[in-house]
Amino acid sequence: MTDALIIFLATGLVSMSAALSAGALNKLPEADKPAYIQNQNGLVTVMVLGNLAAITLIGALAYGFSRLDWWIPLSCVFITFPVVHFVIIQRLLGDLKNVFVSGVLAILSIPVLWWFW
Repeated sequence: MTDALIIFLATGLVSMSAALSAGALNKLPEADKPAYIQNQNGLVTVMVLGNLAAITLIGALAYGFSRLDWWIPLSCVFITFPVVHFVIIQRLLGDLKNVFVSGVLAILSIPVLWWFW
């Protein structure tokens, strides 16, 4: 139970954080976008990381629902993960840096979820 909870919390948090940051960067007006994503390659990289993170979040939720009580993943996806992202992670790293840090961690979460499933 404890291992499943830690795996779910870690993989779900980084996945949601990367997906939320990628979405926030995509919604910025062209004038406010960081220089990295003003060209096509940077924008594609951010969107691919965000989409992979969103798919990993779905996998983390499936893992959480299969291993934990139903209310734990449900409350985490609607309350805990967004609050931790907006209050702590986004303020510490910013959106662009967070996409790469959390995005890489979300990609590394895929084999972790696969292994412990």
